[in-house]
Amino acid sequence: MIATGRRKARIPKGAGKFVAYILLVVASATMLFPVVYMVCNSFMSSNEVAEAYALLSGDAVFEAGAVKKLSIRLIPERVSLMQYYQALLRKPTFLVMFWNSVIVTVPIVAGQLVVATLGAYAFAKLKFPLRAPIFFLYIIVMMMPFQVTLVPQYITLKKLGLLGSRLAVILPGIFSTFGIFLLRQFMARIPDEYGEAAKIDGAGHFRIFTSIILPQCRGAMASLAILIFVDNWNMVEQPLLFLDDERMHPLSIFLSRINTSELGVAFACGILYLLPALFVFLYGENYLIEGIQRSGLK
Repeated sequence: MIATGRRKARIPKGAGKFVAYILLVVASATMLFPVVYMVCNSFMSSNEVAEAYALLSGDAVFEAGAVKKLSIRLIPERVSLMQYYQALLRKPTFLVMFWNSVIVTVPIVAGQLVVATLGAYAFAKLKFPLRAPIFFLYIIVMMMPFQVTLVPQYITLKKLGLLGSRLAVILPGIFSTFGIFLLRQFMARIPDEYGEAAKIDGAGHFRIFTSIILPQCRGAMASLAILIFVDNWNMVEQPLLFLDDERMHPLSIFLSRINTSELGVAFACGILYLLPALFVFLYGENYLIEGIQRSGLK
């Protein structure tokens, strides 16, 4: 028989992977460009930054009716550390705000790990009335945008007399529902036979929790610690709403409302503010991937 139909064009092997590779490279470059741009601008001199961003500060000069456009510079004319000197030594306010971020974030990470491990163990391994409906309520609260809960939190903190103190920011962060949900999914995958065998040997819930459950949850706890740190390190709304004293504000507040007169310092502060989250992620990257995969959230 004579074939009358046309042959379908075949896509060369590896072409799909090549296209996917190109798309990933373009997406990665797009996401990394703001970071590279911020790093390069942080090493510019104050005069060069002021000249490049004159339009933003309203200091642009228009000559002969020509419109001067906002310039984008990646390579400094002369490398300068003046912006870092301003942020670290000359204006200690920024350094104080950096340590305010540390003072608020570290207790939230430590406290939420304690609360999350205990709550997750209760939901995963203990049987008590209304366990399923209560956990379903946790999921509903977790799915709500946190802006929805800001007003109830404000009213509660006001009645407790905590407004204006760092506890107003730390306590709501400690009792977040996401940590309990993540660790509960992980602990539920641990066979119940381990706990039953320990009970036969006379172990109680505390011994089972500390000696059997927690050692198997190190990866999930590390991944949760990274997620908690990054989330609360970048908080803006809670300090603005709960802290009246600007001396207690974290550095994220300054970066969220940049003053054009301090734009060069903002670039340097942005790099300094990025480094802790970057180090935490690079140190715990393997734990983060392992914890998410084994918790069933992949």
